[in-house]
Amino acid sequence: MKTVEGSGGGGAPAAVKRRRRDAPGRRRSGGVSVRRRVQVDATTAPAPLQRLLAACRRAFGGPGTEPAHDDVALIRDILDKMGAEDVHLRAVTKAAAASFPRTHPNPIITRITIYKCKNFSIVIFLLPPGAVIPLHDHPGMTVFSKLLLGSLHVTSYDWVNADGPPVAVGGGDRLLRLAKQVVDADLSAPCDALVLFPESGGNMHRFAAATACAVLDVLGPPYSGDRDCTYYQDLPYRHHHHDDDGDEAAGDGDVVPAATDDEQKPRLGWLLETRKPKELHMYEVPYRGPPILWKKRPAVDSWQQGP
Repeated sequence: MKTVEGSGGGGAPAAVKRRRRDAPGRRRSGGVSVRRRVQVDATTAPAPLQRLLAACRRAFGGPGTEPAHDDVALIRDILDKMGAEDVHLRAVTKAAAASFPRTHPNPIITRITIYKCKNFSIVIFLLPPGAVIPLHDHPGMTVFSKLLLGSLHVTSYDWVNADGPPVAVGGGDRLLRLAKQVVDADLSAPCDALVLFPESGGNMHRFAAATACAVLDVLGPPYSGDRDCTYYQDLPYRHHHHDDDGDEAAGDGDVVPAATDDEQKPRLGWLLETRKPKELHMYEVPYRGPPILWKKRPAVDSWQQGP
């Protein structure tokens, strides 16, 4: 009969107790048994996550690399087929929920970094219902966003003229830049991944969670001390109209028809640079899922953790 630790009944032989006490993966601390975190065997790491890492390493060859068309298509295809189970989302969400008080007055957005190097990062964002990641940019970055769970509203813009100077309004104390809206849509999982580039595809975007959401992001290169995001407030185009803009478009729901019946000019808006909103609460939580691994040693050793 097998003796179960902690169960009632007679004691185990001294030799069995000694082996149990000295078993790997456990240590004694102040009379309390503490389980050490043992690296998960490579076979437990989800294959899609492994493939995603390999594709990103190929696509982002340096800190300033913009992926080739074929690499973008490959990463997007991998992400389109990924689901919550491929990142052990249930365990990740449980660990994040245990890290913060439930009575916090504002929604807490959790960021979990699965992998990061100087060329790219793979990150999960957890948004509770009602949480908003405000309008912000991605300087010199290519970003893939895959909604794994929930429903959210996405709004994104590109600059009309990326090299153009800002426009002073209101006596010159407010500097605005003209942007065109790229996305204004509700998304629900499962859905395809979104992709933005350094100057197109919706480089400035906002996420507003209608339900609890999980978003898997690939950012290349990642944010760093030298590459931080800027926050913006979007203002209706017609409130700050300039004659020099002609009839390019209007904002706040107005759309100017293009030359053909099948196409329409984009909505325009003025983006005002702002400070990080006080109501934004975003915290980093360690990733507790299986490691994604990439370097294979010769002989019998299996996969090793990447840098």
